[in-house]
Amino acid sequence: MLRMEIALFLVLAFVAYVYFSAEKKHTQLHRTFSALLIVMLVHLVFDGITVYTVNHLETVPTLLNDTFHRLFIGTMIIVFFLFYQYIAILVEEETGKPRRLDLAAKIYLVIAELGDMLLPIHYAVTPQGNYSDGIHVVFCYLSVAFYFLLCAGLLLVSWKNIQQKKKMAIGIALLIELVVTALQGLRHTWLISGMGMTLITLAFYLILENPDILRAELVEQKMSMLYLKSQVNPHFLYNTLDTIRIQAQLNGDKKVADLLMRLVDFFRLSVKVDRPMVSLDDEMELLEAYMELMCYRYPELTCEYDMDPDLGGAQVPNFILQPIVENSLLHGLKNKGYRGEVRISAQKTADGHMEIMVCDTGSGFAEGKKAAIDEMLRDYAKQAPKLTGNSIGILNVQKRIKLLCGREFGLWYTENEAGGVTAHILLPLEEEVK
Repeated sequence: MLRMEIALFLVLAFVAYVYFSAEKKHTQLHRTFSALLIVMLVHLVFDGITVYTVNHLETVPTLLNDTFHRLFIGTMIIVFFLFYQYIAILVEEETGKPRRLDLAAKIYLVIAELGDMLLPIHYAVTPQGNYSDGIHVVFCYLSVAFYFLLCAGLLLVSWKNIQQKKKMAIGIALLIELVVTALQGLRHTWLISGMGMTLITLAFYLILENPDILRAELVEQKMSMLYLKSQVNPHFLYNTLDTIRIQAQLNGDKKVADLLMRLVDFFRLSVKVDRPMVSLDDEMELLEAYMELMCYRYPELTCEYDMDPDLGGAQVPNFILQPIVENSLLHGLKNKGYRGEVRISAQKTADGHMEIMVCDTGSGFAEGKKAAIDEMLRDYAKQAPKLTGNSIGILNVQKRIKLLCGREFGLWYTENEAGGVTAHILLPLEEEVK
């Protein structure tokens, strides 16, 4: 049996090496999986030691045997707590609903660890091998069942709102644990709990946390962004050039040169796709060039900026503001003859992040439109990359924010009391690309 624990440790150590050496955003989900990997490796060490000591009761001192056994069970309970935490965070990100069972899970973790330290341990000696039994083992099974039921409950309650791939990962993990626990209960001498927990961790890694899959998603989003930039509203280009042409025919003044310069600035900045993240100042330079042209084209359109000067160097995903502002113009202010105001602001939030808001005084959402937009942004991972349609901009913005910054960040919309809508973009506050 000891050979199995050694093999499992080596497999998981290799997975941990690949995972920790890959570039990734340190989101809450990834931090939880990182902790899971580390605790699992520690647990497998104690598992291997316990397999040896429990089968050498006549030579290993009882106190030493009991100590390693309690460490083995204690780390097992922490692993199952982290399984629950990982699944709970995953479900929260998919559904947007807060985690309501965290307190119960943490309280039980404390109770379980105290039980592990205080309850007496008894060992059964059989010709097939030795194993622990009695109240200590019963308590261990109850702890596994508690977290298993929490995870199964989360999956069932949120079944319709979870992406298929993630449902499969959670379902496979729970099925593996159910089968392994049943086999362990029927054959006490098999001592295969470590194999089951390793298989669960591998299921999460292969389906949800594989760096190659995450990199592929980033490449997919970069290709979508490249296409988006290559298709920057042809009507905008043609109409603006026509406006400049008419102005040039009427009078050859400096304003024409300025407009041409701003147009050159806009396209010069818009084709910079070599970096996924840029400074907020760079992003605003692109947006200001775009809005200056739009305000000249529509004289009754105004734009105001309220930017925290300390945020100029903050990193934001490249090319996220222009699609949002263009969306406000085409779907809000267009219906009002482009008469109104767009206000762009960027401020620090109370919890140390950055929020960018694009507020317009347009006609607002048509009936049922906001619900459709909310659903699309909430279920962004289920949406295929769009290359056509009215929602190409905001969907690609949402996907790139989630992939580059983390699932807890992103885009959402609210309706203004005085009319129009506000786009909110929550981003991490970072001064340099990591």
